[in-house]
Amino acid sequence: MLEVEQKFAIADKDALFEQLEQLGATRGTSLDQQDFYFMHPVRNFAETDEALRIRCNGSDNRITYKGPKRATVSKVRKEIELAFESGQPAFAQLSEMLELLGFRPLRSVKKLRIPFTYLHDQHAFEITVDEVEGLGIFAEIELLAEESELQEAESAIIQLAEALALSDPIRISYLGMLIQNENQSDTN
Repeated sequence: MLEVEQKFAIADKDALFEQLEQLGATRGTSLDQQDFYFMHPVRNFAETDEALRIRCNGSDNRITYKGPKRATVSKVRKEIELAFESGQPAFAQLSEMLELLGFRPLRSVKKLRIPFTYLHDQHAFEITVDEVEGLGIFAEIELLAEESELQEAESAIIQLAEALALSDPIRISYLGMLIQNENQSDTN
């Protein structure tokens, strides 16, 4: 399955909430998320444009592999995500196992995620508003698609973004933005 998404910096989340409500999007329960990223022992994920992370959604845990981004207007990449046992002890064990296998912790990303679902033209959009620690507020519009549905999914996302007056999509991940900010701080 491919993850197709566009991300936008936003200045007024309340205005976006109102627009989503007017469209008929359904608001979900807000979640505190913490993502922990790992470096591969022999492959440079920064060069291959891949990512391996463990995500804590409250007490729920997931491990995710993200493949390289494709050269499209949206951010498109292969994503494999698996749930594993809930709770901090399971998270700590998986983290330790990855480290014993040679993966090294890279960085964490903390955010408050406010999810919405929106069903339109046979598409089940996931729209999130993320308050990312150290970065600001962003909106993401996402669809999951098979290879044969990629162009249609990307067009649908672009149309929805335009309807919500979201412009200037950002292709870099939160992790990438945080690392860029740290590198700029180090050079100043």
